[in-house]
Amino acid sequence: MRFRFLQYAAIAVAMLGAGCAQATEYNQVNAAASQISFTYSQFGSRVYGTFGQFEGTLDFDTQQPSAAHAALSIQLASIDAGSSDANTELQKPAWFDTATYPLGLFKSTRVKALGGDRYLFTGDLTLKTITRPVEVQVQLKSESGIGVFVGEFALNREDFKIGEGEWADGVVSKDINIRFRIVAPEQ
Repeated sequence: MRFRFLQYAAIAVAMLGAGCAQATEYNQVNAAASQISFTYSQFGSRVYGTFGQFEGTLDFDTQQPSAAHAALSIQLASIDAGSSDANTELQKPAWFDTATYPLGLFKSTRVKALGGDRYLFTGDLTLKTITRPVEVQVQLKSESGIGVFVGEFALNREDFKIGEGEWADGVVSKDINIRFRIVAPEQ
């Protein structure tokens, strides 16, 4: 009888501990291990690119996701669209106009838990002084003391006056698929 009582007590303690799992906090972004990429269609072909320089801030607690804050500052001139000609073109006034608007900015305004380590990040994206709200579902993958926040969303380049003039005719798709992989150590 005593053995059975101890067995039940151990199970109860284990279940209670599982229900009160410790919070995991992420407060630093490891930009060197993180990546922001994009894809789009040009003349019917899929094109892939990245932004090589960005900084991020993160204040994320898995037990209080609604109190989370995230921000990204992207150096738009660090774009790599696969060729030096494309990179030069994308920095011109018809596209990002990096001489006038060097940064792309994202700042979260709300985070909602969706369950299963998935979250809905709502925030403001600013390009060329134009700010639009965006929503992106983010999956948090935790591995060996590292949190990896993965998500993607579609951006309509016309919303930010990107690719105007001769480029507005549909040679380049209007929708640009943005993907990110933000790496942050557990705190």
